[in-house]
Amino acid sequence: MTTRDLVLVALFAAIIIVLGLLPPITLGFIPVPITAQSLGVMLAGCILGAKRGAAAVLLVVLLVAIGLPVLSGGRGGLAVFAGPTAGYLVGWVAGAYVTGLIAERLVREGQAEFQQLLGFLVAASVGGIGIVYLFGIAWLSYMSGKAFVETTLASLIFIPGDLVKAFVAMLAGRAVLAGYPLLPVRT
Repeated sequence: MTTRDLVLVALFAAIIIVLGLLPPITLGFIPVPITAQSLGVMLAGCILGAKRGAAAVLLVVLLVAIGLPVLSGGRGGLAVFAGPTAGYLVGWVAGAYVTGLIAERLVREGQAEFQQLLGFLVAASVGGIGIVYLFGIAWLSYMSGKAFVETTLASLIFIPGDLVKAFVAMLAGRAVLAGYPLLPVRT
């Protein structure tokens, strides 16, 4: 990684942490709060690409592991990885990677704007929602002792908000691609 890559990774880790300053919305029927930090995961993948996006999210997860209160609601420490949200945290890393991988494959300079927007939306939806949910719901099902289907149905409450986040990530990815040509090629 070049110095520029390291700076971008640190910048997006900081963006994810700042999104954690927004207070979480807790729901009574599921122990996972609604947070804005998953938007940062989608942004990292769409804008930085697979490797750097995953590295930015991994940096945040490492900061959580060493005890810094960087998650929404001021949470941090190893205890988070034994709780019901641990699967989502691991899913963030995989989700950023998959988001970036899909964005790298589907979005190119010189494409029509609609194709770029659609590519970023598909990337953010599949990686930032689908992959993160896959890890998160599987772990939550295991931790709660409830059936995977039951946990999945309870998690559907997150879909509308996450689709809005995917839409924001799509717009941001397209804006950066069009407006900031000095950003190195996503790798």
